[in-house]
Amino acid sequence: MNNISFTILWCSFIFSVACGQSKPSKSDDKISQKSSVKTVSGKYHIKMDLAHEPVFWNDPKDMGGKPTNQVERINYMTDQLLVNASALSADVSYLKHEIKLEDLKNCDLLFIHIPSEKYSSPEVKAIQEYIENGGSLFLVMDVDYWSTLDQTNVNDLIKPFGIEYGQNSPDSLSDGYAKASPVTNNRFKISYHGSRIVKGGTPFCFSAHTNEYPFGVYKEVTNGGKIVVMGDGMTSLYMTSWQGVDDYQCLEFMEAVFGWLLE
Repeated sequence: MNNISFTILWCSFIFSVACGQSKPSKSDDKISQKSSVKTVSGKYHIKMDLAHEPVFWNDPKDMGGKPTNQVERINYMTDQLLVNASALSADVSYLKHEIKLEDLKNCDLLFIHIPSEKYSSPEVKAIQEYIENGGSLFLVMDVDYWSTLDQTNVNDLIKPFGIEYGQNSPDSLSDGYAKASPVTNNRFKISYHGSRIVKGGTPFCFSAHTNEYPFGVYKEVTNGGKIVVMGDGMTSLYMTSWQGVDDYQCLEFMEAVFGWLLE
């Protein structure tokens, strides 16, 4: 299946959920619930970047006036994220303005998910300095359909650490896995359907069909900084069901990744 077919399929899935038109599945049952997990002050602090127009994520508090099913989708993803955070004694907050080093002083993990706008030079410098000083970054991108490397200069954030996003992967078949590694400990079955190639770092996420084009890598840098970079967004959107498969281990995988980045 080529990349065009993949993007049409995934687009149809996401927006059918948003419009309430998808066939019920295990994940859809979860999506229909209201956000129920409460944010509490934790030992660790996860900050999600909302300042650069992430394609899928938002603060549930900012969803007023949005279509009901879009609100439910955000609530579902937020619930899953907070379940992970709670298990790790972490809390979650949002960065909604230009990122400054001051914003990251009490941040243990910066979570950037498919942004669609560029980072300013001061922001790039602040994020790099944050990592160099021992901070952790979890960066997710996807294929060009959602956000291109011309739209957002995420490579500027990670190139100094020997990691870089490349072109769309020629492998657009579904099903992926994360191998046992210092990040994951165990092998996980994770959702995947085409991705952006990630170069550098230590690969640990692959298509179930080939290891030639890894879509997830990790790296530990000097002074304790840690980075996980992924080129597919499905698992980090907690998409546990896809094309008839209902047992993707998104929650378990995400807890392992967050746990390694926070330890």
